[in-house]
Amino acid sequence: MTDRAERSRLFVLDTNVLMHDPTAIFRFKEHDIFLPMIVLEELDRGKKGMSEVARNVRQASRFLDELMCNVSKEQIDAGLPLPAPSNGKNGEPVPHGRLFFQTRHLPNLLPESLPGNTPDNNILGTALALQEERPEADVTVISKDINLRIKAAVIGIRAEDYNNDQVLDDVSLLYSGEEELASDFWESHAKDMESWQEEGRTFYRISGPDTDHWYPNQCLFMEGDSGFEAIVRRRDGEDAIIELVNDYRNPKHGVWGITARNREQNFALNMLMNPEIDFVSLLGTAGTGKTLLALAAGLAQTLDQNIYREIVMTRVTVPVGEDIGFLPGTEEEKMTPWMGALMDNLEVLTQTEGGEWARAATDDLLKSRIRIHSLNFMRGRTFLNKYIILDEAQNLTAKQMKTLITRAGPGTKIICLGNVAQIDTPYLTETTSGLTFSVDRFKNWDHSGHITLLRGERSRLADFASENL
Repeated sequence: MTDRAERSRLFVLDTNVLMHDPTAIFRFKEHDIFLPMIVLEELDRGKKGMSEVARNVRQASRFLDELMCNVSKEQIDAGLPLPAPSNGKNGEPVPHGRLFFQTRHLPNLLPESLPGNTPDNNILGTALALQEERPEADVTVISKDINLRIKAAVIGIRAEDYNNDQVLDDVSLLYSGEEELASDFWESHAKDMESWQEEGRTFYRISGPDTDHWYPNQCLFMEGDSGFEAIVRRRDGEDAIIELVNDYRNPKHGVWGITARNREQNFALNMLMNPEIDFVSLLGTAGTGKTLLALAAGLAQTLDQNIYREIVMTRVTVPVGEDIGFLPGTEEEKMTPWMGALMDNLEVLTQTEGGEWARAATDDLLKSRIRIHSLNFMRGRTFLNKYIILDEAQNLTAKQMKTLITRAGPGTKIICLGNVAQIDTPYLTETTSGLTFSVDRFKNWDHSGHITLLRGERSRLADFASENL
């Protein structure tokens, strides 16, 4: 029998793969792809609307239309050659497979344990028929639907998830944004070290083996009595320039009345308050202070320092429970129920003395400088000198994240907040989330920073629930 590694592979695509990534038909290199007729029917039913899924469906249909331009029925039956996405090494052409459509009725070989004529069962029946017709090929169903993959395994069909957009093999490999220095760091790096001060800021130029794997704006710390904390400002050849961080745990250096309660929060405030860092991502579980820190830094730089004109707050509208239906009012009024985190944190940040009148005056001032926008209307916009906070960013796909970040104009800073262990969007996982994607792709850029917040600071009740429930 031919070894599996040497056998040709035929991938049967589920509809949700094309709904998730319209370019999926070009991602299987030299292997063949088969599209059952039920997939085309489902694409047709999903093409209407302004949602991201509907846009992806329309784009997938355009790709298929381009492939079928000026081809005959005989060519379709023989399989349409898929274009190679790029050339390989030394300009050699990359091998590519063929795209097959279901052009005739295939025998129904489904067992009696799968009754009914559902789209999923139709796809599985097609895969079983292809296994009988093409025993030389390794037939595999590709689907984002876990239940379909389970049913495929039960009846003896090989099934896999679509992993082309997977950023990492395991979320534990995700860049954390900080690194602990060894206890003998200063002894091993003191030989060629330089230090100087500029405008009250302390810098070090360090050479040595440890600097090779540092990233721009990575946070460095050393445990012990010294309590050394610094941020890598830039890599200069084999050297690295690091700067001592400001201590925002000191009440004298509070940001809009907020002080850092742990090391990671202090690193976060240093990145949020640095106008040279245009993109900041904060990961952490509930209660670690992501939204509060981002809002405090935004208010300080918008109202006190006038670096930004206004704060723009947005998030993905994915409900945890049942949807509450249509909402009346303007865009901001419709988004208000989704912005409970914003309102809760503003209540903490606007605890003013002077009674109801002072509180009302403060609320009016903040409403004039804080805007709430929906992600549904971000396409085509350009934000100038804005401080943009994107909450619940783990529910975005990589494509949606790119759409949002490319809206930033000159002088705009984007803050992405989220918890990759709390994804509510179907077909997204920790390793395919847009937040994971952006953290991994931005870590080498000089104007971006990332930190994972570890300790909850909300309350002892919330901390216990987060760890034990």
